[in-house]
Amino acid sequence: METDYASAAEFRTLLRRFLRRSEEVSRRHGLTPRQYLLLLMIKASEDSDEPATISQLVDRLALTQSTVTELVQRAEEAGFVMRRASPDDGRVAHLSLTQIGAKRFESAFHELGPERARLVQAIRS
Repeated sequence: METDYASAAEFRTLLRRFLRRSEEVSRRHGLTPRQYLLLLMIKASEDSDEPATISQLVDRLALTQSTVTELVQRAEEAGFVMRRASPDDGRVAHLSLTQIGAKRFESAFHELGPERARLVQAIRS
């Protein structure tokens, strides 16, 4: 049982360090931590068959619809994200990264690579 506690404590420490480092790296690349997460989720959707939408981001970010809407609006105003109407439903907007959004995100994402690898290794062990 003690090893369960020690393992849980170690994992929590690594997770908190990763989150703290993510905040620092995001800011260094001109993004807020929430913007970084938003861009991560949108980028992941760009690489899949399902484009990012506000509803999808509400679920993935575990935030309220109004919070995600505001976050997307601010990212759009900053020039990181663009919206385009869904060809299937005019009420839905598909989100994608702009060139500057992609550049800032990619830089931060690559800098976080070693920390992400350590966290993944801790999860697998």
